[in-house]
Amino acid sequence: MPIDFNQQVIEEFRARQGQVGGPFAGGRLLLLTTTGARSGRPHTTPLAYLPDGVERTLVIASAGGSPRHPDWFHNVLADPEVTVEFGLFTVKARAVVLQGEERDRLFARAAEADPGWTGYEAKSGRALPVVALYQIMDGPPRAGSFGATLKLIHESFRRELALIRQDVARSGPVLGAQLRVNCLTVCQGLHHHHVGEDTGIFPYLGEHHPHLAPVLERLGREHEAIAALMEQLKAVLSAAAADPARLSQQVERLTAELEAHLDYEEEHLVPLLDAPAP
Repeated sequence: MPIDFNQQVIEEFRARQGQVGGPFAGGRLLLLTTTGARSGRPHTTPLAYLPDGVERTLVIASAGGSPRHPDWFHNVLADPEVTVEFGLFTVKARAVVLQGEERDRLFARAAEADPGWTGYEAKSGRALPVVALYQIMDGPPRAGSFGATLKLIHESFRRELALIRQDVARSGPVLGAQLRVNCLTVCQGLHHHHVGEDTGIFPYLGEHHPHLAPVLERLGREHEAIAALMEQLKAVLSAAAADPARLSQQVERLTAELEAHLDYEEEHLVPLLDAPAP
C-alpha cells in the first residue's frame, strides 16, 4: 500500500480504537511496529491478521502481491521484537517466520478462508512468508483503571464475536479450518478470562465488599453456563461434517448469553473497581 494511504489507515485505526472503514471495514486489522533494519527507527504498518490460539497471531508478508518482501518483513528478520496494536490493546511480541510444512499448512488455511492470498502469491511470484506474533507475557494489558481495563477486555470479546458471526454468515455449506480456529481462539480467551475472574477479581471483591455475594454467585453460575455453551460450540466444530446452520445457532446463543453477562458484570463491578481505595 502507498505510504500516504498507510498513514491514513494508521491514524484512523488509532483514533477509533481499531475500527476502520474502506477496504479494511469489518475485517481483522492490527498495526505492527518494527525497528527499521537500516534506519533503526520505528516503522508501523497496518496488516490483516488471522487468529491462531491465545498465544499467537498470524500475519502474511504479501505486500499487495509485490515481487519483493515488504519492509516490515526485512525488519523482523533483523529484530524480531515488535509492538502490536489491536485497537483496544497494545502488546509487545516476538515475530517468528514460519518454515516448511507449518508455513505451507497455515498459508493454505488462510487461502481457504480468503482466496485473495492465493491471488497475491501468484501475482508476486514468491512464496508469501507467514509470520507468527507471540505476545510477550508481562501481565495483562492495562487501560487506566481496573474498571476501564475490564470494560476493554469485554469489548474485545464483543468485537471478536461480531466478526465470527460475519465469518459464519459468509461460510457457505462447508466450515473452513480458519473459521474453526477463530471460534476456538475466542473460546480459549473467554475460558482464561473467566478463570482469572473466578480465582482473582471475584474473591478480592467478595472479601472487600461482602454485600456483593449475590452478584458474585450469579456471575459464577453464568460462567458455568457460558462454559457449557462453549463446550457445545466445540462439539459442533469437531464434527467431521460440521453444519454451518448449527454453528450459527450456537454462536448466536453464546453471543446473547455473553452480552447479557458482560453488561450485568460491568453494571455491578466497574463502579467498585473504579472507586478510590478506602
